[in-house]
Amino acid sequence: MVSVNELALEIVEEMLDYEEELRIESKKLDNGAVVIDCGVNVEGSIEAGKLYTLVCMGGLAEINIGVEEIEGIPFMFIYEYTDFPAIACLGSQKAGWAIKVDKYFAMGSGPARALALKPKKTYEQIEYEDDADYAVIALEASKLPDEKVMEYIAKECGVKPEDVYALVAPTASIVGSVQISGRIVETAIYKMAEIGYDPKKIVSGAGKCPIAPVLEDDLKAMGATNDSMMYYGSVFLTIKEYDEILKNVPSSTSRDYGKPFFEIFKEANYDFYKIDPHLFAPALVAFNDLSSGKTYVHGKLNAEVLLKSYQVVKE
Repeated sequence: MVSVNELALEIVEEMLDYEEELRIESKKLDNGAVVIDCGVNVEGSIEAGKLYTLVCMGGLAEINIGVEEIEGIPFMFIYEYTDFPAIACLGSQKAGWAIKVDKYFAMGSGPARALALKPKKTYEQIEYEDDADYAVIALEASKLPDEKVMEYIAKECGVKPEDVYALVAPTASIVGSVQISGRIVETAIYKMAEIGYDPKKIVSGAGKCPIAPVLEDDLKAMGATNDSMMYYGSVFLTIKEYDEILKNVPSSTSRDYGKPFFEIFKEANYDFYKIDPHLFAPALVAFNDLSSGKTYVHGKLNAEVLLKSYQVVKE
């Protein structure tokens, strides 16, 4: 079985070799753990965002960045594919570990989850767990973790603190925008699993998604980055068998669909639990059914809501 932590560590080592070019900064803590700042106190870069995304997917993907127009306006897009969709997306990339140590909080994603089995249900569902001597985690946070946080992660993963590597980027940063749009395939697979489709029946996945411009704060950025996927993200999946429940995968099937996410969040009094979880999904999904040869297409792109969310001023 492939090791997402071993593959990710190779990418992390490459990032450490090119810190200046990537506009990132690493620091070895007193306990030996390595923290790599990708946007908290540094600018970060598009390339760092690409590598961060690849780390999140456990090295089991191919990722590129380009430019496309939406209503005649140029935006960056991320393009990705994986031949290990369940492991790369649910077993590694999914932000499934809420890390709370004293006053520190971050959403944890990446390969380390496959050692700590966070959450265990996911790994039982995809029948995967990693076995490595080191842990690589990605933290979406506006503050860098200290020794205590890294010791907690090490303990949960069953490794030594000096064998833990943490990549950190806030939502409102270049790397933050890139890596969240890089979750476009994951959002489809996550939704499929949530509505009852067996993720082990997904053979491969590819997606493209606009990368949100960096907005003024993490709250606004969270809205825009989610809107990138929900209103303009496209996914193509090769599956062993089509099921009618897959009609419910696109975000447009949610009762909360139709407004920028920041507005939806505000109306819910900033309470995630009041928002329909089915909203977190791609805008457009195509399923290539290997058993019949047919390709089923569901959902739609929505440029109007997206451009509103992006705070575009066109003169």
